[in-house]
Amino acid sequence: MKLLENKVALITGGSRGIGEGIALKFAEHGANIAFTYLSSEEKARALEVRLSEMGVKAKGYKSDAADFKAAETLAADVMKDFGTIDICVNNAGISRDNLLLRLTPEQWDEVMQANLKSVYNLTRQVMRPMMKAKSGSIINLSSVVGVKGNAGQSAYAASKAGIIGFTKSVAAEIGSRNIRCNAIAPGFIETDMTHYLKDGGAEKWFEKIPLGRFGKTEDVANAALFLASDMSLYVSGQVLSVCGGMSM
Repeated sequence: MKLLENKVALITGGSRGIGEGIALKFAEHGANIAFTYLSSEEKARALEVRLSEMGVKAKGYKSDAADFKAAETLAADVMKDFGTIDICVNNAGISRDNLLLRLTPEQWDEVMQANLKSVYNLTRQVMRPMMKAKSGSIINLSSVVGVKGNAGQSAYAASKAGIIGFTKSVAAEIGSRNIRCNAIAPGFIETDMTHYLKDGGAEKWFEKIPLGRFGKTEDVANAALFLASDMSLYVSGQVLSVCGGMSM
């Protein structure tokens, strides 16, 4: 059974990593996919082809989610091309890891813009069509680091913790319109962003994870599928940790 048949999903940062995994999982379940990318033009076009071959409509948009005007244009373009936005996955983000005393103001601002302001930008844009349809699911990618913190990641942790507070507040605001807003807090997932951790010796990281391994993008994609589909119609304002037990 396809859980997202004929739905339209907008996924930021969808050309690689977790975003790509979510796009593929949603397409597998019948969703038409609009996704953004910032620099990976070749990967974006390859993903468009791959998604289209799965029998769904797919289009990549070069857009910076951290830019409010760009987000406004993006939402208008997606509405024009797809007719509606049923699901929004705010996945775009960066990490600038450093000890606080070495973290520059510019790095702090860069992380906040890319990780937190981007969520505000896109959520604000998709709310209007969702309110008109009296239906929708907004899924924000936080992190286990936003739940419990981590040395050397103060900016990243602050941005991801901010997403949790934002998610809960938005859920309270728009629940009466039958729109759900939830967050996913991944732990260490095997992507380009975490590849360097394995280079430093995966075993020391595995010791912090009760399940004893890194997660896969499909683990996060399955959680997103649940929150996007009718299986979670009575779930809103929640944080679903996909972290192998790290957040206990």
